[in-house]
Amino acid sequence: MKWHVLTIARRRPLIFLLACLGTAAMLFISEGSYWKSRTTLDEMVAFAAARTSLIALTHGLVDAETHQRGYLLTDRDAYAQAYAAALVQVETALQQLDASYAGNADRAPPLQALRAAVEAKRDELAQPMRLHAAGQHAAAVEVVSSRVSRQKMLEVRSLGAAMLEHETSNADEGRHDIDRTLLLSRIGVALLSAVSLAALYLYLRQSVALEQQQQAAQRGVRAERDQLGLDMVQRTAQLTQLAHHLQTAREDERNRLARDLHDELGALLTSAKLDAARIKPRLAGLAPVALERLAHLVSTLDDVIALKRRIAEDLRPSALSNLGLVPTLEILAREFADQSGMVVHCELQPVALASGTAMTIYRLVQESITNLTKYAKASRVWIGLSSRDGWVEVTVRDDGIGFDPALMPMSAYGLLGMRFRVEAEGGKLELASKPGHGTCIKARLPAVATRVAA
Repeated sequence: MKWHVLTIARRRPLIFLLACLGTAAMLFISEGSYWKSRTTLDEMVAFAAARTSLIALTHGLVDAETHQRGYLLTDRDAYAQAYAAALVQVETALQQLDASYAGNADRAPPLQALRAAVEAKRDELAQPMRLHAAGQHAAAVEVVSSRVSRQKMLEVRSLGAAMLEHETSNADEGRHDIDRTLLLSRIGVALLSAVSLAALYLYLRQSVALEQQQQAAQRGVRAERDQLGLDMVQRTAQLTQLAHHLQTAREDERNRLARDLHDELGALLTSAKLDAARIKPRLAGLAPVALERLAHLVSTLDDVIALKRRIAEDLRPSALSNLGLVPTLEILAREFADQSGMVVHCELQPVALASGTAMTIYRLVQESITNLTKYAKASRVWIGLSSRDGWVEVTVRDDGIGFDPALMPMSAYGLLGMRFRVEAEGGKLELASKPGHGTCIKARLPAVATRVAA
């Protein structure tokens, strides 16, 4: 591919130059349109915020005036509190307007005029409240009834309406600006497409002979590529199905190995012990050294039987089939506590599960305590199992050092494996952890109402 591009550049420099220029122009138009539209949208957001603040300012003054009059008429504290809250809303709106117009010298004079009108209106609203507080109720009502109050409110509304109209105009202009930018971008892309087609046409005219020789090969390559694409889709689907199948097949293989170890290897080891027991009386008093080696052989067979039992239990815990999920988890927690020295708290309730789902929960708890043994540095562990609303919830929580899940490395295959196991059973896995606050792994799996795992 690199050789082909260099060959075109050497043999047809004009075509290559046109292609480079077209690509650069396309990128320039695309990036220019993007940044222009983004800047305009940011300005429109600022205009919308200013409009909202102006509306909140006007509504706040209206609410303040309404609650002031209600307070003067009824002398109820609720109106006084609402009046104070409305003034707070007015001040907040003014602060937001200051922030919106910061650095905009053109909008400073209208904002100053609006602030002055608002301050005058707030002073006019405060005067009757002071008179009322001083016991001069009639004077307070007279001030409220004066034309000055209405004129100041009209002045605030007029200034606010003017600024709202200006912001609306700015927003409309922004929309028109975006439309123009998009139109110019479309025109530019269309022109560049036309130029590209023209360059392609020239290239094709100059390359007719070569194209005729390569058409058959290209059709073969395209057919092979399409076939490879279809093969890739099929292989991807097969691999997905295979991954699900392997998850179950691995447990089935573990079951078979555990059964073979228990039945066949156990029978062979037991037979060997029995043979050793039969040989022992015949060697009594004849070969002390042979008796000593025979005793060592019996001890070795006992160790092998114990090792066989541990391996079989690791492959498939027999308690899960014989006793159920809850006793199996209790045994796992007790053995983990004895080995690690941690305090393990179990809150396990009988739940309704299929056998495959029960094994998923067991492997989830087993992998979780293995991980916290390696990394958590915890002293206490809580294991929970309960049923709620047709779902079974299992949790493993510790008081260890925790970690940031966002910084979890890609090589965390244990957690990925747990998530895959749970999702393969139609469930969902949640991980919650913070540095210094421990880790909690929670899984929700669908329950089965046919039987209960005791």
